[in-house]
Amino acid sequence: MRIDGVRLWALLYELDDPAHLEMPQGFDWEAARRQFDGLVARFNSAFQTTCATDRSIEDASYHAEVTVPSDATATGADLVVRVSNFGNLAVLALENPGAYDQEEFDALVHVSDLTRIFECLDEGDYILVPEEPLWAPYDGRVPASVFLQSKPSWWIRYFDYL
Repeated sequence: MRIDGVRLWALLYELDDPAHLEMPQGFDWEAARRQFDGLVARFNSAFQTTCATDRSIEDASYHAEVTVPSDATATGADLVVRVSNFGNLAVLALENPGAYDQEEFDALVHVSDLTRIFECLDEGDYILVPEEPLWAPYDGRVPASVFLQSKPSWWIRYFDYL
């Protein structure tokens, strides 16, 4: 499932709980890991490769990251999916998060890669959110002093180290 616009912002604000910074109340780490491992297996199959993963995440609002290597994509560049600890949110980036704006991303990523990624995410019940809006200044309920960086963003709130 993909979400953007008003629905995206409503969901981000709904998930924002100042009492639970790194993961929501009741977060089931083992279930999240099984869900992520299933995603990686689907990517490996869909792209006929072995994707790189980063599963050793601590002190962060995201759970893990998987990279589809450039040589397995029609795009010819790495495709990175980062999975949040919140609301089954996932984000797709070209090469590295923050490297491209939405217009560049849309122009560079091959539609066949998008189709495969969308299908894999949908099968895992992830909600794909666009990356670019997440770089907007954070104006949620968590005090700005909690964030390590001087300019907190929605990206940091749900997809980065705190």
